[in-house]
Amino acid sequence: MRFSITVGYHRLYSHKSFRAGRAVSAIVAFFGASACQGSIKWWALRHRLHHVGHLERVYDLVHDPYAATRGLLWSHMGWIFYKTEYERMSLVDREDLDKDKVVIMQHKYYIPITASAAFVVPVLIGSLWDDAAGAFVWAALLNHSVWHSTFLINSAAHWNGVQPYSDEDTSRTNLILAVLTNGEGNHNFHAFPHDFRSGPTPFEWDPSKWMIMLLHAFGLATNLRRAKQEDLDEAKRHMKLKAAVDTETLQKLYPDDANEYPPWTLDKAQEYAASASRCLIVIDGHIMDVTAYLKEHPGGAAIMRKYSLRKDQGKTNDEGHSDVDPELWKQATWAFSGGLNTHSRAAKRRLQAYTIAKLAEA
Repeated sequence: MRFSITVGYHRLYSHKSFRAGRAVSAIVAFFGASACQGSIKWWALRHRLHHVGHLERVYDLVHDPYAATRGLLWSHMGWIFYKTEYERMSLVDREDLDKDKVVIMQHKYYIPITASAAFVVPVLIGSLWDDAAGAFVWAALLNHSVWHSTFLINSAAHWNGVQPYSDEDTSRTNLILAVLTNGEGNHNFHAFPHDFRSGPTPFEWDPSKWMIMLLHAFGLATNLRRAKQEDLDEAKRHMKLKAAVDTETLQKLYPDDANEYPPWTLDKAQEYAASASRCLIVIDGHIMDVTAYLKEHPGGAAIMRKYSLRKDQGKTNDEGHSDVDPELWKQATWAFSGGLNTHSRAAKRRLQAYTIAKLAEA
C-alpha cells in the first residue's frame, strides 16, 4: 500500500518520473485506493499544484494546498478540513491524467474500489484463517496510520533536517522520516522533482527508488528520469559555499552570464517557432527554446506553452485550449520570476542553457 503511494501516486503519476504499463498502473490504483488518500487524479493534481504554487510567501500561500509556512498542524492535516478554492488549479497540467484509462476508472469508481480494497478484501483474507475480526482491526483500521507517513512529509520534512541541495524553500532531508516513508523523507532532493530517486546516492535510504529499479529490471518500468549529475554537483557545491562565505562573496563567485546572443526580431522568432515546431519563451528579453524541457517541467508542458511565443497565438494550441491571449508571451518574465512560482537555481541555470537569442527592439 505504501509503495502504491510513494512509487505510484507520487513518482509515477504526480511527477511522471518513469513510465509503467497497464498492469503496474492497475496495481497502483487498487492498493493506492486502499490507503484512503483520494484518487490518483485528486492526489496528483494537488501535488502538482503544491509545486506550481510553492511560493513560500506569506501573502500567497493560498495557492499551495499544504504550505509549510502556514504552520506544522496546517501542513500536516489541517488543510484537509477546508474546501479551499484553488485559483491556480487551472494551470496544472492534467492532460495525461485525463487520458489514462486506469486513472479515469479509479476516479470514477473510487468509493467502491476503496471500500473493497481497504475493508472488504482484508476481512476476506483474514477469514481464511478464521480471524476476520483481527484482519479488520489490524489491516483495515490500524493500517491507515500510513496517512501520517504521508502527512509527515508535508509537515515535519519542512521543519527538521538538513538542506544539502537547496534552501530556496523549507524542504529538508531527515533520515528518520526517510525510514518511515519509504525514502520520501529525503525531501530536500525534491529540488529536482522529476528524478525517480529521492536519495540519489547508493547509500541513501530510499526503498521506493529500489522498487522502481526492480520494476525496471523486470521490464515493468521504463524511461527512468534522472537529474543531470552536473546540476546535482553544482547545487551541493553552492550550498557548501553558501555556508562558508557571505552573500557578497558568493555573488562574485557566480557572476551574471556575459554571453552575447544574436539579436532576433519578433517576426523571426515567431517564424522559427512555427516552421521548426519549437516552443519558445521570452524572459528578460532573452529567447529560450524550451522544447526539450517540456516533458521535464514539474508543472507540465501546458503551462509553458501557454506563455510561449507562437505564430498561431489566439488559435487552438497543442493542448486543445483556445482563446489564448496573443500577448500572453510578454508575461513569461512575470510568470517565471515569481508571478506564478519561484524557481530554483537549478531551474534558472537550465533555462540559461536553452537561450538562443536576444529579442531585438522594434
